[in-house]
Amino acid sequence: MRAAVVRDGAVAVQEVPDLVPRPGELLVKVASSGINAADLLQRSGLYPAPAGSPADIPGLEFAGEVVATGGGWSAYKLGDRVMAVVGGGGQAEYAVVHESHALLVPKRVDLEAAGGFPEAFSTAHDALVTQARMTSSDRVLITGAAGGVGTAAIQIAAALGGTVVASARDEAKHAALVELGADSTITPDQTADAGPFDVVLELVGGSSLADVQRTLARFARVVVIGVGGGGPRVELDLLGVMQRRITLTGSTLRSRSVEEKAQVAAAVRRGLLPLLGSGAIRVPVQSVLPLEDVSVAYDAFAAGGKLGKYVLSVSE
Repeated sequence: MRAAVVRDGAVAVQEVPDLVPRPGELLVKVASSGINAADLLQRSGLYPAPAGSPADIPGLEFAGEVVATGGGWSAYKLGDRVMAVVGGGGQAEYAVVHESHALLVPKRVDLEAAGGFPEAFSTAHDALVTQARMTSSDRVLITGAAGGVGTAAIQIAAALGGTVVASARDEAKHAALVELGADSTITPDQTADAGPFDVVLELVGGSSLADVQRTLARFARVVVIGVGGGGPRVELDLLGVMQRRITLTGSTLRSRSVEEKAQVAAAVRRGLLPLLGSGAIRVPVQSVLPLEDVSVAYDAFAAGGKLGKYVLSVSE
């Protein structure tokens, strides 16, 4: 089968051995696969795949049709349209996924867009709902809001009834963020005057969090899920954390156990798939490129300036 393969700091399409699903797994003919920051880090040798995932085939999410199961009874049948978060291997002609991690693609959603749904929306939903325990009374700040997770988080927070402030450096993107559900938009240098916030989804990193910490309300919850734009370190005002009883946590999906990923998928199944199926939330797609252009797609993703997802089209 064809797959994107990482070798010596580069990524290109090569022929690799076919896959055979094990008990409890689905074999999926991939139609599309979203590109994420982790893929670029893996290309650079900075983010190796977790144990049990392909070591050299990137791709944390995909959508396609079930073509085989690992034997025995299965909740899925051949031809079912599914999408999933995986530890790697999504940017290939075929992928395997544990059944408990698979999500049925709603009928109204095309497979191209579905390939950009699982990672961004699962990450945002887990951070906002499970980690931050967001409620409809919360005022929510989403930094780095124009990216894939950011545009997902805006829609989720809006659907939950919160007041959503979206921060993005490029003001040309602000109107689109309002269309997705943001109540207001700011640039990063306006953060200090935009608080207070009850929930912060930190997608930028240290330099952003340095400004954010001065805007937190009492009992605020901050979830860090990205550091690529602002660095991995920040100086914290611990007295402020104590006095306002701030909760600061972080989250990743890739390295979680099979059981933990199943819990995330179950939460998305309950909380987001009905919204996706009704059209209340959607996957904003910046660009779709064929798998053969994976290196070009990575470079375009790395250049920034995007609104939403870069997606690889895998089907012939």
